[in-house]
Amino acid sequence: MPSNVGAKGPQPLRRSMQIVLASTSPYRRALLERLGLPFSVAFPGIEEHPLPGEAPDSMASRLAEAKALSVARRHRNSLVIGSDQVAIRDGQVLGKPGNYDNAVRQLRALSASEVLFHTALCVHNSANATTRIRVVPCRVTFRKLDDGMIERYLAREQAYDCAGSAKAEGLGIALIAKMESEDPTALIGLPLIALVDLLHEQGLNVI
Repeated sequence: MPSNVGAKGPQPLRRSMQIVLASTSPYRRALLERLGLPFSVAFPGIEEHPLPGEAPDSMASRLAEAKALSVARRHRNSLVIGSDQVAIRDGQVLGKPGNYDNAVRQLRALSASEVLFHTALCVHNSANATTRIRVVPCRVTFRKLDDGMIERYLAREQAYDCAGSAKAEGLGIALIAKMESEDPTALIGLPLIALVDLLHEQGLNVI
């Protein structure tokens, strides 16, 4: 669901422009580091609540853009990267468990079931007010999980800050039977394939 301002093709990025990740998530920071680009991080400080009747992909897109725009106000001449992820199962949005008991309940409910993750990416150029947005879906099927498996997993990896209660970049991959996505990094929280495309549109070639 792109949001475009201006129809010109990509122009070379100004040398003075900085890259800012509008997130303090260690997972997104680690993903962005894989591209080998210098960047800084900034806390976006926005409320992450759904609007009445809002579709999950629209919510992810709105919040990714809101994060980027919030940080862009404090960073001129920058490419600001915002991202947000919304997970949904049987029409219900999954929140972050926050603690052990909630994670156990969530993983019990997700046993042998399918979850759709919508990961939205926004790149905002604060120098010319150009914005690009893309939403990358990832369909995840969990294995059949018994209480022993859930308890052993959470003893080794406290995935309390992840919707779905499983860190796919870590041991949580053992809880997953199948993933379907055009960009496997989307599940972790920052779709790098899409990001390379959006940076190119803003005049920055990663390689």
